[in-house]
Amino acid sequence: MCSRKVVALGTALLVPLLVMGGRAVALDLNGAWVTDSDNCPKVFARKGMQLGFTDMSDVYGGGFIVDGEQIIGKFARCRIKARKDDGPTVNLVAACATDMMLSSVQFSLKELDANSLVRLFPGMEDMEIRYHRCPAP
Repeated sequence: MCSRKVVALGTALLVPLLVMGGRAVALDLNGAWVTDSDNCPKVFARKGMQLGFTDMSDVYGGGFIVDGEQIIGKFARCRIKARKDDGPTVNLVAACATDMMLSSVQFSLKELDANSLVRLFPGMEDMEIRYHRCPAP
């Protein structure tokens, strides 16, 4: 009887691991991203509890902040409406707003490593922008 309990417990613990092991881990986009990691303090500044952009951030290549379903740029704010992970690539559809207009934007991002990614432009294979995640300030 005791061995049945051990087998049942082992199965209960092992099955979720096997199921989860077959799934790809979604790309973690949260954080502040810049085109040149040396420029993190020149692009981003903490204002109280909020991370934001410095006044001259665009001079240093700019960047963006991802916080959950929000993508925040210096001049635009987007909400992720759809996401499809495909291995190291993630395709996003976001509803974006600036002071002047609303638009739907499609992003394709490919993970290079845990703290680097590249924005791809479908149909323009030679065009890409590399981004690096800034360490938490």
